[in-house]
Amino acid sequence: MTQFLLIAAATFASEDLTCISTGVLIAAGKIGWITGVLACLVGIYVGDVLLYFAGRMIGRPILRRFVAGQKLDRASQWLVERGATVVVFSRFTPGLRLPTYVAAGLLKTRFWTFSLYFLAAALLWTPALVGAAALLGKKLPHIGIAGPAVLLILLQTSKLWPSWQTRRRLLGWIRRRTRWEFWPPWLAYIPVVSYIVYLGIKHRSLTLFTAANPGIPSGGFVGESKSAILSRLMRVPEWTTAAHPEAVYDFMSRRELSYPVVLKPDVGERGSRVVIAHQAADVLAYFETAAPKTIVQKYVAGMEFGVFYHRHPAEPEGRIFSITEKHLPAVVGDGASTIRELVLRDERAVCLADRYLSRLKRPADDVPKAGESVSLAELGSHCRGAIFLDGARLETAALRSAVDAVARKFAGFYFGRFDVRSESIEALQRGEFQILELNGVTAEATHIYDPSVGLLEAYRVLFRQWRIAFEIGASNRQVGTEPMTVRELVRLIRRVKGHRTELHSIARAAASIQQLPANS
Repeated sequence: MTQFLLIAAATFASEDLTCISTGVLIAAGKIGWITGVLACLVGIYVGDVLLYFAGRMIGRPILRRFVAGQKLDRASQWLVERGATVVVFSRFTPGLRLPTYVAAGLLKTRFWTFSLYFLAAALLWTPALVGAAALLGKKLPHIGIAGPAVLLILLQTSKLWPSWQTRRRLLGWIRRRTRWEFWPPWLAYIPVVSYIVYLGIKHRSLTLFTAANPGIPSGGFVGESKSAILSRLMRVPEWTTAAHPEAVYDFMSRRELSYPVVLKPDVGERGSRVVIAHQAADVLAYFETAAPKTIVQKYVAGMEFGVFYHRHPAEPEGRIFSITEKHLPAVVGDGASTIRELVLRDERAVCLADRYLSRLKRPADDVPKAGESVSLAELGSHCRGAIFLDGARLETAALRSAVDAVARKFAGFYFGRFDVRSESIEALQRGEFQILELNGVTAEATHIYDPSVGLLEAYRVLFRQWRIAFEIGASNRQVGTEPMTVRELVRLIRRVKGHRTELHSIARAAASIQQLPANS
């Protein structure tokens, strides 16, 4: 009985570690199979129930102060309808169990129903993990209570241990789910959305942020035209808009430009469908699924940076809120390893291995020469694989003055991020740069994606960023700028979403056609 209680209590500290250790003890004959599995199961189930009640007793009273009852009802209904799937999925996904089980208590869900879901998930998870540990533990008798440490050594030599490539891919999968910089936006932004709702209640307008930039439709929240913004900016590389490849060729001929050139949709976000065309064939391929209006821009070499700027309308000068250094990832050949092996060996590239390998310009099984650098991405977009680092140390009076001068020439702009390129860090600090594009109110202070920036610090920055957006919107409202209504904003979002869905359908159709046999 003592062993049973100790194992059950140990699951409160670490479920997985306790299950693995229990499996090792079973293999060594220190504890019976039924006793070990039941002890782990009871401890895990009790812990799950406690998480549920933590959400119900502590979180719900706080949430009621900020979220309307109808919204709580809708969220609860969604969770009730998908409860079993959500609970089981979160049990098998690192990092999701705690927020999911707390949310089940926080929202209006039936305890007995969800307690059965918790039990079902635990019944699937616990015997599998304990059993695997016990099975592997039998490969080496009498390992005693050395537990996980011995088990890991055992696994390294076990015939059941997967290949090196499989292990590295598994490591990448785990890191993508445990490192917040790789989380999908919908997951990372859950607390931010709650804070935006709070700010909307405080300022008596949920859409007040759309008044932060009167010179940009919706303040730059969604659906803004990049070409309209570029036309009002200084320090912009040569550009035009095009609807077909011939317009691109004509623009390049008139401006005496050579490849590469940058192609991107006039309305887009997060680096979506941005292409660096290195030859005419790339231009043709792009326009097979291009948006009706495409921006063609001269390619600017050098280092890329994100400079987040804001200015309150009553202030004479603006401020730099954030600077991001953007690095394009690469691996260096050793003369013996393939590109795939180099990517999987890299401690960060392994997290996005499939993304990098699928976009290579050469076969992944090529063996680069010793010292040869192989680029894994060519766009300064985090979702496309670029590495973002905090560049706060790069701010100088000259850079601040140069950015402020550009921003003040754009009437109605007060808040957003300039994506720029410069020859070097020193050139940037002297205020020498060219602007690739400007993003409005939904722009992020992208230095938060620096691997050294923790989740709490990232939320602190995002909360401050949105607080400033609302404050600027409030100042503009006082002088006559009306924010969009909720209905207008929802209508705009639906229109933009519908347009993107149509483009995605066209892209899928084009891809299907390309895969057909030549004689079909």
